[in-house]
Amino acid sequence: MNRTELIAQIKNKKTFLCVGLDPDLEKIPKHLIQNEKDIIFEFNKQIIDATAPYCVSFKPNNAFYEVYGLSGIESLEKTIKYIKTNYPSHFLIADAKRGDIGNTSTMYAKAWLQNLGADAITVAPYMGSDSVKPFLKFENKWAVILGLTSNEGSVDFQQQKVGSRELYLEVIEKCAAWGTENNMMFVVGATKAEMFRGIRKIIPDHFLLVPGVGAQGGNLQEVCKYGLNKDIGLLVNSSRGIIYASSEKNFAEMAAEEAKKIANEMKEIIKNI
Repeated sequence: MNRTELIAQIKNKKTFLCVGLDPDLEKIPKHLIQNEKDIIFEFNKQIIDATAPYCVSFKPNNAFYEVYGLSGIESLEKTIKYIKTNYPSHFLIADAKRGDIGNTSTMYAKAWLQNLGADAITVAPYMGSDSVKPFLKFENKWAVILGLTSNEGSVDFQQQKVGSRELYLEVIEKCAAWGTENNMMFVVGATKAEMFRGIRKIIPDHFLLVPGVGAQGGNLQEVCKYGLNKDIGLLVNSSRGIIYASSEKNFAEMAAEEAKKIANEMKEIIKNI
């Protein structure tokens, strides 16, 4: 999916919600565990069907599949295929946080962007340009660079000053020079909303993938105040707050309700731009 298509989807649906698909067998409703052969896929399928009207993107996190070995990876592949087949207009982000160099990066890129068919993949840039550039060689595919993350540990490195400004600003500026707003996004945590202003001075036109709204305490209004650009320019992710809205048989219905609430808030924000 290219930039023009993504912007069109956002403006047409009046939402910039990304639903994170992070299945955890300890949280998945018990009736699925008792009755389904592929529990993870069935859970994802119902969440996807329920929330698709209210979002423009899905983001499966590889760790929540890898932990279950081969069966988990098979569930991930089925999930990706299901989205690409049934909801091809939804932007699919592989949250794999790859960050190696040379041929290894190339193989990671081929695995996720070519073979599995994701539209984008999250990438850790701290090994430099050769850990990022292989992901930029695929037409209409995206590298989503870890810029400023929402975890407490981001103060350990990302927010340390290098010269007169913080490291994360140096990283974002350097990475932006390797690609364009057509093939590169940046992860910026919702809990750092006040820092969006400085980031937008460096990358005014890039999309930002924003985790941390909802369960992690991020505020959508604050994020939009500092992060919106002329093309919206945001994909705001919510995972736990949506997919685990209920642990009962109505889990998909309740997930839809939570996604709808966020989408309605986004609709009002877009209306007032």
